[in-house]
Amino acid sequence: MRRSGLLLKDLHSSCVPKPAVPECSNGGSISSFVVGEQEAGRRLDVCLVDRFVGMSRSGLSKLIRSGLVTVKGQTVKTGYVLRMDDLVEVITKADKSFPKLSPQQVDFSIIYEDESLLVISKPSGLVVHPGAGNEQVTLAHGLLYHCGGLPSNDEMRPGIVHRLDKDTSGVMLVAKTESALRKLTKDFHDRKVGKQYTALLLRCPKREIGRLVAPIGRHLVNRKKMAIREVGGRYAATSWRIIEKFSMGICLAQVTIETGRTHQIRVHMSSIGSPVLGDNLYGGRVLKEMTTMVSRQMLHASTISFTHPKSLEQMTFTVPLCPDMQAVMDYLRR
Repeated sequence: MRRSGLLLKDLHSSCVPKPAVPECSNGGSISSFVVGEQEAGRRLDVCLVDRFVGMSRSGLSKLIRSGLVTVKGQTVKTGYVLRMDDLVEVITKADKSFPKLSPQQVDFSIIYEDESLLVISKPSGLVVHPGAGNEQVTLAHGLLYHCGGLPSNDEMRPGIVHRLDKDTSGVMLVAKTESALRKLTKDFHDRKVGKQYTALLLRCPKREIGRLVAPIGRHLVNRKKMAIREVGGRYAATSWRIIEKFSMGICLAQVTIETGRTHQIRVHMSSIGSPVLGDNLYGGRVLKEMTTMVSRQMLHASTISFTHPKSLEQMTFTVPLCPDMQAVMDYLRR
């Protein structure tokens, strides 16, 4: 099935009641994951730094030493070397800085909805879920408002199986049932979900078609950034194809990611001298004549392809560019 740019009215189908998040004596909750191929052989504390973006390595190490992190049900040391299929459980302490997530009306478009899942178009500027430094109203609040309850292993991320950066617009999947959450999460982990982006790049790559494989990890100095890290980074692969070139050296590219690392496209394209236009964090400065038009990175999640978790039907959804990005394209063409 292929759905291209189809916007449906807000549907009022019922959603399953949200299950209780496991609570602990410290008032926190339990998060768990199974170690995959790319994490096997890495230190536990280093792996947790990449998975728990809002927490410091020292804070996570303290959780491990306090016995709040277990591997296969056993407490371990911070330097424990993870093995394939290890079950890691992390008891996070209650964060008093965040009020309990409550339903609030949020502006986003519903592309498709059934009893198992939602396909939405996220506008730029909308944070997906609360986190360190992000206490405003998020997509997660809006999802609860629309559905009333959603499954999750983390009460701050109801139904969310993948993320987009705050200033990246485009298509997202949301799970509405426990079985859909498990299946979609596994498919993302196993790289069975196709993700295609549209990007305006400040400079054209030397090759019009290319593929970059380079591991990505947290920047050693600036914790807000990611970086290519040969040691300690996680496998990441990005492919691109130039669609259109403009007179100022800017180009339009179709970018496909085989993995889903934080800031992956932004880091990879910047590393080859072609940062995303408007991405100040990774060198995508805005030209003077465009400062009033470009207020965020010009990156849009355009297409997603996946297997429906219940019907097993192959589905593809494409959403058009946001008005601000389309306006920049129109200006460049003129």
